[in-house]
Amino acid sequence: MAMKILMPCSAFTVKSSISRSVKVSSSIVAPKTFIALPSSNSRFLCRLPELAALKYGSFKRDTSLSSSHRKAKICSAAAASAPVPAAAPRGAKPGPMAAAVAVGCVIWFLPVPAGIPVAAWKLLSIFLATIVGIITTPLPLGAVAMIGLGVAMATKVLTFAAAFSAFASEIPWLIAIAFFLARGFIKTGLGNRIAYMIVSAFGQTTLGLTYSLVFAEALLAPAIPSLAARSGGIFLPIARALCIACGSDPEEGTEKKLGAYLMMTMFQTSCISSAMFITAMAANPLSVNLAAATIGHTISWAQWATAASVPGLICLILVPAVLYVFFPPELKDSPEAPKLAKQKLAALGDMSTDEKIMAASLLLTVGLWIFGSAIGVGAVASALVGLTAILVTGVISWKECLAEGGAWDTLVWFAALIAMADYLNKFGLISWFSSEVVKVVGGLGLAWQPASVIVVLIYFYSHYLFASGAAHIGAMYTAFLTVLVSCGAPPIPSAILLGVLSNIMGCLTHYGIGSAPPFFSQKYVELATWWKIGGALSVLYLLVWLGIAPIWWKVIGLM
Repeated sequence: MAMKILMPCSAFTVKSSISRSVKVSSSIVAPKTFIALPSSNSRFLCRLPELAALKYGSFKRDTSLSSSHRKAKICSAAAASAPVPAAAPRGAKPGPMAAAVAVGCVIWFLPVPAGIPVAAWKLLSIFLATIVGIITTPLPLGAVAMIGLGVAMATKVLTFAAAFSAFASEIPWLIAIAFFLARGFIKTGLGNRIAYMIVSAFGQTTLGLTYSLVFAEALLAPAIPSLAARSGGIFLPIARALCIACGSDPEEGTEKKLGAYLMMTMFQTSCISSAMFITAMAANPLSVNLAAATIGHTISWAQWATAASVPGLICLILVPAVLYVFFPPELKDSPEAPKLAKQKLAALGDMSTDEKIMAASLLLTVGLWIFGSAIGVGAVASALVGLTAILVTGVISWKECLAEGGAWDTLVWFAALIAMADYLNKFGLISWFSSEVVKVVGGLGLAWQPASVIVVLIYFYSHYLFASGAAHIGAMYTAFLTVLVSCGAPPIPSAILLGVLSNIMGCLTHYGIGSAPPFFSQKYVELATWWKIGGALSVLYLLVWLGIAPIWWKVIGLM
């Protein structure tokens, strides 16, 4: 009787003193290589050194033992000599955890600057420690954020109601629901179908494919005021399906094939498209209202769109090309892709019932995102209508929603950061910071051009402290617009510039704007790379909006 050892290898035979032969399939025979030995009675692990022991008679035939007992004796000896695998690391990574704690402790115990409330300073130390933890990831992001909230409550800096206040905010829940809709989009095959349709039309090159998605999103931008809904609910599922269809999946180590480039490009350009129209981001009307109260002029939809059109289009064209050079995909040219995509479409056949339900649910959701404000239906309510449709019809189950770990993790860490950033403003840190900027810049006696550059740079890069564009606008827009105007800058262009940059500054981090968490959570781009690219592209954006935009504004008579 022979026992067959399963390995992807060429055949060889090991003789034993048991008068049996063991047939082995092996092309690479390495010492201590584990192989499966299925027999009629058992399945066990053995190593090649034990097979050698069989050959050279280390296990002597004992005629007093039955055949099954002899097999058990051989198996137990082999199992006893097998090394015990090392236990997986548990808990937090010591180095990153120590760095986060050190940052928090240093700031906590520093003297509180004059004019800053003690509570604001303590919360700042906790917030910055949390940010360091999120960057260095001693634990998953949601765990880091929960620890931050726990410290804030344990030190009585925040109450429970304050710490968890942002869990009642629309944006985190909208992002989580977008994950659930995306699961149905992929599960039903609708995502693949749409992906193949896009590839068949534009897929000869990765760059062409990317531009098609970028401008499709920009065309929808003025109609859908929720950036999180537009990016996370519509274009992220399509982009994800395209990546999977092209063989780019972070779980398989192929994220750089296409997905890293596509996800980063789609995120960065979503910040631009949201800046181009008043109705492309929910907080843009707040900028318009604050500007009207500050300079006495209400910016019209057409005025904003015209002013932002040329610099915005320049950015939309430049970003995919710049990233293609400095953050290139491995898959660049695929002349056969359109033909193969058409074949895949033909193989899919007609739409299934689940696909039709999913498509109808998405159309209903998008329709409510566009027209819901006219009947008082908000973005989250619209998303819940679509989710209800696919849950009730069984397209996805609630168990599948619960299994969407990325959705719940993103909900936790994003809501935690929003709460802490919001209370930094409520505790007076942001108002103190704004007033100090006003004093410093106003006291420099500079011409309005260099003074404007300083004010804009401070306004832009202070967004590292914010997890919401609306919070940043509410806290700093009026003060900084006042400084610009008092320095002699033209009021209307200054108001539009700050409003536009209130969107684009979301490019800096993975939490600064509504489209960041859903794209980042796909795990195609590492956190450090995300921040580096955001910082580098911010320089490009500022060059365009501070250098080219004023020329365009002179052409259209805005300056």
